Amino acid sequence: MFSNLIFIILFMLGFYALIMKTNLIKNVIGLNLMEAAVFFWVISFSDIGGEISIHKLGETMGEFNDPVPQALTLTGIVIGASTAALLLTLIIELNKFSGTIERDEIEGLND
Repeated sequence: MFSNLIFIILFMLGFYALIMKTNLIKNVIGLNLMEAAVFFWVISFSDIGGEISIHKLGETMGEFNDPVPQALTLTGIVIGASTAALLLTLIIELNKFSGTIERDEIEGLND
């Protein structure tokens, strides 16, 4: 229950930053918060209180932690970091072009 509460709080903070803030860098931070919340949620399902999943040949296997969510989370972290780097690079180039990183001011440039 406590992990679900942390997941919901992190996700909502990220969603708030993504929707309500007009600064593009704060939007990227909000997106990263949402990603971290989802990763935390996925990892919380992989722990069932068992042992590590590596066993010697011939040993009986009892309950063990599922390694698939951990592997998927590591892949997601790499994808999230590269996406954040790409977005920040695009924001820097947009700032060079328009002179601002505020979403409202950029939308007003078309007028």
